[in-house]
Amino acid sequence: MQIRESAENYLETILMIQKEKGSVRSIDVARHLDFSKPSVSRAMTLLKSNGYIIMDADGQIHLTESGREIAERIYERHELFTRWLVMLGVDPEIAAADACKIEHDISDITFEKIKSHILEEHPNYKL
Repeated sequence: MQIRESAENYLETILMIQKEKGSVRSIDVARHLDFSKPSVSRAMTLLKSNGYIIMDADGQIHLTESGREIAERIYERHELFTRWLVMLGVDPEIAAADACKIEHDISDITFEKIKSHILEEHPNYKL
């Protein structure tokens, strides 16, 4: 399943806000990403038309099964790379920014190999 990096970022952001607050609106996404409301509105329209989200009558955003699958995949990568880089001594803010770059470009095979290596080397490592 290949989608654009920007769509992955939006889906991951929706998931993160949902985990933090329980509910998500477009304004929450705009604030989190520091994007304009019209930009986020356009993105939500595209995500909805591609079947990644649904919006209820109150404007709440919900991930569909396919949207959640993508969001969780990207979020797992982000968390693993951020924590790993911090463990290596990288400043947490830099680690999070670098993880965001890595998470979209790495293949599934390479990610799984890195993940396995990290978990073997650090059995108490929590994702």
